[in-house]
Amino acid sequence: GVAISTYAKYCYNKLQKAALTGAKKGLKKPNIEEIRHAKNAVFNPSMFGSSLQDIVNMQKERYPDRQLPWVQTRLSEEVLALNGDQTEGIFRVPGDIDEVNALKLQVDQWKIPTGLEDPHVPASLLKLWYRELEEPLIPHDFYEQCITHYENPEAAVAVVHSLPRINKMVLCYLIRFLQVFVQPANVAVTKMDVNNLAMVMAPNCLRCQSDDPRIIFENTRKEMSFLRVLIQHLDTSFMEGVL
Repeated sequence: GVAISTYAKYCYNKLQKAALTGAKKGLKKPNIEEIRHAKNAVFNPSMFGSSLQDIVNMQKERYPDRQLPWVQTRLSEEVLALNGDQTEGIFRVPGDIDEVNALKLQVDQWKIPTGLEDPHVPASLLKLWYRELEEPLIPHDFYEQCITHYENPEAAVAVVHSLPRINKMVLCYLIRFLQVFVQPANVAVTKMDVNNLAMVMAPNCLRCQSDDPRIIFENTRKEMSFLRVLIQHLDTSFMEGVL
Protein backbone atom coordinates (compact mmCIF):
# COMPACT_ATOMS: atom_id res chain seq x y z
CA GLY A 1 0.00 0.00 0.00
CA VAL A 2 0.88 3.65 -0.31
CA ALA A 3 0.71 6.11 2.57
CA ILE A 4 -2.22 8.49 2.17
CA SER A 5 0.17 11.32 3.01
CA THR A 6 2.03 10.59 -0.25
CA TYR A 7 -1.11 11.30 -2.26
CA ALA A 8 -2.06 14.23 -0.04
CA LYS A 9 1.33 15.90 -0.49
CA TYR A 10 1.23 15.35 -4.25
CA CYS A 11 -2.31 16.75 -4.59
CA TYR A 12 -1.46 19.72 -2.39
CA ASN A 13 1.55 20.58 -4.57
CA LYS A 14 -0.55 20.23 -7.73
CA LEU A 15 -3.22 22.54 -6.34
CA GLN A 16 -0.62 25.12 -5.35
CA LYS A 17 0.82 25.09 -8.87
CA ALA A 18 -2.62 25.26 -10.49
CA ALA A 19 -3.42 28.28 -8.33
CA LEU A 20 -0.29 30.00 -9.62
CA THR A 21 -0.30 29.02 -13.29
CA GLY A 22 -3.92 28.11 -13.98
CA ALA A 23 -5.20 24.96 -15.65
CA LYS A 24 -4.23 24.21 -19.24
CA LYS A 25 -6.50 21.40 -20.26
CA GLY A 26 -7.74 22.34 -23.72
CA LEU A 27 -11.18 21.42 -24.95
CA LYS A 28 -10.93 17.64 -24.96
CA LYS A 29 -11.74 15.46 -21.98
CA PRO A 30 -8.71 13.57 -20.66
CA ASN A 31 -8.17 10.32 -22.51
CA ILE A 32 -7.25 6.97 -20.97
CA GLU A 33 -3.53 7.55 -21.51
CA GLU A 34 -3.67 10.94 -19.80
CA ILE A 35 -5.55 9.48 -16.83
CA ARG A 36 -3.03 6.64 -16.55
CA HIS A 37 -0.20 9.15 -16.74
CA ALA A 38 -1.78 11.27 -14.00
CA LYS A 39 -2.13 8.22 -11.73
CA ASN A 40 1.50 7.24 -12.26
CA ALA A 41 2.77 10.79 -11.74
CA VAL A 42 2.56 10.32 -7.98
CA PHE A 43 5.35 7.76 -8.25
CA ASN A 44 7.00 8.97 -11.46
CA PRO A 45 7.39 12.73 -11.07
CA SER A 46 6.83 14.85 -14.14
CA MET A 47 9.62 16.85 -15.76
CA PHE A 48 7.15 19.72 -15.70
CA GLY A 49 6.69 21.57 -12.43
CA SER A 50 9.74 20.01 -10.79
CA SER A 51 12.93 21.72 -9.69
CA LEU A 52 15.94 21.80 -12.01
CA GLN A 53 17.90 19.62 -9.62
CA ASP A 54 15.09 17.06 -9.43
CA ILE A 55 14.86 16.99 -13.23
CA VAL A 56 18.60 16.38 -13.54
CA ASN A 57 18.33 13.63 -10.91
CA MET A 58 15.45 12.02 -12.85
CA GLN A 59 17.59 11.64 -15.95
CA LYS A 60 20.75 10.43 -14.19
CA GLU A 61 20.18 6.78 -15.02
CA ARG A 62 19.23 7.37 -18.65
CA TYR A 63 21.69 10.16 -19.36
CA PRO A 64 24.47 10.07 -16.76
CA ASP A 65 26.72 12.41 -18.74
CA ARG A 66 24.19 15.12 -19.54
CA GLN A 67 24.76 18.49 -17.91
CA LEU A 68 21.48 19.97 -19.13
CA PRO A 69 17.90 18.74 -18.81
CA TRP A 70 17.02 16.41 -21.68
CA VAL A 71 13.58 18.01 -21.93
CA GLN A 72 15.13 21.45 -22.48
CA THR A 73 17.61 20.46 -25.17
CA ARG A 74 15.31 18.06 -27.05
CA LEU A 75 12.42 20.50 -27.29
CA SER A 76 14.81 23.27 -28.34
CA GLU A 77 16.30 21.02 -31.02
CA GLU A 78 12.82 20.09 -32.20
CA VAL A 79 11.83 23.75 -32.63
CA LEU A 80 14.85 24.26 -34.88
CA ALA A 81 14.37 20.95 -36.71
CA LEU A 82 10.87 22.12 -37.68
CA ASN A 83 12.33 25.41 -38.96
CA GLY A 84 11.03 27.42 -36.04
CA ASP A 85 13.72 30.01 -36.76
CA GLN A 86 11.97 30.62 -40.08
CA THR A 87 8.40 30.59 -38.75
CA GLU A 88 6.46 33.81 -38.31
CA GLY A 89 5.46 34.52 -34.71
CA ILE A 90 7.55 31.74 -33.18
CA PHE A 91 7.20 31.80 -29.36
CA ARG A 92 4.40 34.35 -29.69
CA VAL A 93 1.82 32.26 -31.55
CA PRO A 94 0.59 29.43 -29.29
CA GLY A 95 0.58 25.85 -30.49
CA ASP A 96 -2.70 23.94 -30.51
CA ILE A 97 -3.39 23.26 -26.82
CA ASP A 98 -4.44 19.65 -27.35
CA GLU A 99 -1.34 18.93 -29.43
CA VAL A 100 0.82 20.60 -26.79
CA ASN A 101 -0.76 18.49 -24.04
CA ALA A 102 -0.28 15.34 -26.14
CA LEU A 103 3.38 16.20 -26.69
CA LYS A 104 3.81 16.89 -22.98
CA LEU A 105 2.55 13.39 -22.25
CA GLN A 106 5.08 11.91 -24.67
CA VAL A 107 7.97 14.00 -23.37
CA ASP A 108 7.25 12.83 -19.83
CA GLN A 109 7.84 9.32 -21.16
CA TRP A 110 11.19 10.41 -22.65
CA LYS A 111 9.82 10.40 -26.19
CA ILE A 112 9.69 12.98 -28.94
CA PRO A 113 7.20 11.67 -31.49
CA THR A 114 8.12 11.64 -35.15
CA GLY A 115 5.67 13.38 -37.40
CA LEU A 116 5.50 16.70 -35.59
CA GLU A 117 4.90 19.41 -38.17
CA ASP A 118 4.10 22.63 -36.36
CA PRO A 119 7.08 24.26 -34.59
CA HIS A 120 4.65 26.26 -32.44
CA VAL A 121 3.80 23.03 -30.58
CA PRO A 122 7.29 22.23 -29.19
CA ALA A 123 7.91 25.98 -28.80
CA SER A 124 4.80 26.32 -26.62
CA LEU A 125 5.75 23.27 -24.57
CA LEU A 126 9.28 24.58 -24.11
CA LYS A 127 7.92 27.88 -22.78
CA LEU A 128 5.59 25.93 -20.51
CA TRP A 129 8.49 23.88 -19.16
CA TYR A 130 10.43 27.01 -18.21
CA ARG A 131 7.35 28.68 -16.78
CA GLU A 132 6.34 25.68 -14.66
CA LEU A 133 9.72 25.10 -13.03
CA GLU A 134 9.19 24.74 -9.31
CA GLU A 135 11.49 27.67 -8.69
CA PRO A 136 11.99 30.16 -11.52
CA LEU A 137 15.00 29.67 -13.78
CA ILE A 138 16.48 32.81 -12.24
CA PRO A 139 15.83 32.08 -8.55
CA HIS A 140 13.95 34.52 -6.34
CA ASP A 141 17.15 35.38 -4.45
CA PHE A 142 18.55 36.99 -7.61
CA TYR A 143 15.39 38.78 -8.72
CA GLU A 144 16.18 42.17 -7.21
CA GLN A 145 19.65 42.17 -8.77
CA CYS A 146 18.10 41.51 -12.18
CA ILE A 147 15.63 44.35 -12.05
CA THR A 148 18.29 46.65 -10.60
CA HIS A 149 20.76 45.97 -13.42
CA TYR A 150 18.27 45.75 -16.28
CA GLU A 151 20.10 48.41 -18.30
CA ASN A 152 23.66 47.52 -17.35
CA PRO A 153 25.10 44.76 -19.57
CA GLU A 154 28.18 44.16 -17.45
CA ALA A 155 26.22 43.87 -14.21
CA ALA A 156 23.50 41.77 -15.86
CA VAL A 157 26.06 39.29 -17.16
CA ALA A 158 27.66 39.19 -13.71
CA VAL A 159 24.30 38.17 -12.21
CA VAL A 160 24.15 35.22 -14.61
CA HIS A 161 27.62 34.06 -13.64
CA SER A 162 26.71 34.24 -9.95
CA LEU A 163 23.74 31.87 -10.33
CA PRO A 164 23.89 28.29 -9.02
CA ARG A 165 25.63 26.14 -11.61
CA ILE A 166 22.58 24.29 -12.94
CA ASN A 167 20.57 27.54 -13.26
CA LYS A 168 23.47 29.24 -14.99
CA MET A 169 23.90 26.39 -17.48
CA VAL A 170 20.20 26.15 -18.28
CA LEU A 171 19.85 29.92 -18.65
CA CYS A 172 22.93 30.20 -20.85
CA TYR A 173 21.60 27.41 -23.07
CA LEU A 174 18.32 29.30 -23.39
CA ILE A 175 20.05 32.58 -24.22
CA ARG A 176 22.28 30.86 -26.79
CA PHE A 177 19.15 29.34 -28.31
CA LEU A 178 17.40 32.73 -28.46
CA GLN A 179 20.49 34.29 -30.02
CA VAL A 180 19.82 32.08 -33.06
CA PHE A 181 16.43 33.73 -33.49
CA VAL A 182 17.71 37.31 -33.34
CA GLN A 183 19.88 36.86 -36.43
CA PRO A 184 18.58 39.45 -38.93
CA ALA A 185 17.85 36.80 -41.58
CA ASN A 186 15.57 35.01 -39.11
CA VAL A 187 13.90 38.13 -37.73
CA ALA A 188 12.97 39.14 -41.28
CA VAL A 189 10.76 36.04 -41.46
CA THR A 190 9.68 35.45 -37.85
CA LYS A 191 8.93 39.12 -37.09
CA MET A 192 10.29 38.29 -33.62
CA ASP A 193 13.12 40.71 -32.91
CA VAL A 194 15.04 40.86 -29.64
CA ASN A 195 12.36 43.01 -28.01
CA ASN A 196 9.57 40.60 -28.91
CA LEU A 197 11.58 37.58 -27.81
CA ALA A 198 12.46 39.23 -24.51
CA MET A 199 8.80 40.12 -23.97
CA VAL A 200 7.53 36.56 -24.45
CA MET A 201 10.39 34.80 -22.65
CA ALA A 202 10.99 37.03 -19.61
CA PRO A 203 7.92 35.72 -17.71
CA ASN A 204 9.33 32.21 -18.13
CA CYS A 205 12.63 33.14 -16.47
CA LEU A 206 11.73 35.66 -13.77
CA ARG A 207 8.81 35.76 -11.35
CA CYS A 208 7.82 38.88 -9.48
CA GLN A 209 6.62 37.94 -6.00
CA SER A 210 4.78 41.19 -5.31
CA ASP A 211 0.99 41.37 -5.34
CA ASP A 212 1.00 45.11 -6.01
CA PRO A 213 -0.21 45.71 -9.61
CA ARG A 214 1.94 48.84 -9.91
CA ILE A 215 5.10 46.99 -8.92
CA ILE A 216 4.24 44.07 -11.20
CA PHE A 217 3.65 46.47 -14.10
CA GLU A 218 6.87 48.38 -13.49
CA ASN A 219 8.93 45.24 -13.00
CA THR A 220 7.57 43.60 -16.14
CA ARG A 221 9.34 46.25 -18.19
CA LYS A 222 12.57 45.73 -16.25
CA GLU A 223 12.36 41.94 -16.59
CA MET A 224 12.02 42.29 -20.35
CA SER A 225 14.94 44.71 -20.50
CA PHE A 226 17.11 42.40 -18.42
CA LEU A 227 16.47 39.48 -20.76
CA ARG A 228 17.01 41.66 -23.82
CA VAL A 229 20.39 42.75 -22.45
CA LEU A 230 21.38 39.11 -21.95
CA ILE A 231 20.37 38.13 -25.48
CA GLN A 232 22.41 41.02 -26.83
CA HIS A 233 25.46 40.86 -24.56
CA LEU A 234 25.88 37.45 -22.91
CA ASP A 235 28.78 35.50 -24.42
CA THR A 236 27.41 31.97 -24.66
CA SER A 237 30.22 30.54 -26.79
CA PHE A 238 31.29 28.33 -23.87
CA MET A 239 28.00 26.44 -24.30
CA GLU A 240 29.01 25.20 -27.75
CA GLY A 241 28.32 21.47 -27.88
CA VAL A 242 27.22 21.26 -24.24
CA LEU A 243 24.28 18.92 -23.63
